[in-house]
Amino acid sequence: MTQKPVQSLNSITKMQEGGAPDAPADPIQADFNKGKGYLERNELSLAAAAFHNALIGYQEKGDDPGIANASNQMGHVCLARKEYDQALEHYGQAWKICERLGDQMSLLALSHQYLQVFREQGNFQKAISLSLDLLDKYFANNDPRGAVDILEKMAEIYLEAGKKEKAADAYRTIASIHDNFTHKNIAKSFREKAEELEQGI
Repeated sequence: MTQKPVQSLNSITKMQEGGAPDAPADPIQADFNKGKGYLERNELSLAAAAFHNALIGYQEKGDDPGIANASNQMGHVCLARKEYDQALEHYGQAWKICERLGDQMSLLALSHQYLQVFREQGNFQKAISLSLDLLDKYFANNDPRGAVDILEKMAEIYLEAGKKEKAADAYRTIASIHDNFTHKNIAKSFREKAEELEQGI
């Protein structure tokens, strides 16, 4: 499965006044930007060092959004290194700050990062539990696109856990959502996926 690029919490970062984004006057922001570049190139040791420096700098300034962003990026580095406990620790630090700031969009992004950690750990029970929480949020916010996205992830997790029947149920739910929007061909393709799984049980 191809993963989407890791999402940063840039929405909670204080914008630099003046100066181009690739050449910030703030050396802490410069470290943060270097870290992002290293992470994109999968140079994980260099990324960790740059984000660590940025994190220390933001902590010394008492810049909560900066701390949350650097912690989030450190979580991405640890996830890429398959250091799952450390990833959860860094995401947890970002979570506390975003919760205090009432930043719901960043909390949603972090939930997806937690989901990825649980999934890679093979902790399917936690992954499904978190997926169901996210699904409730998407339905409550009348966000069918988000609901379909998380249902597809749930189907994949169920398959990884060897639960074909549950995966088929997830595909049928996706089909019904597409039916509501008269996406008949897409709905049909997901029903066919469900039927294929059920025939293989």
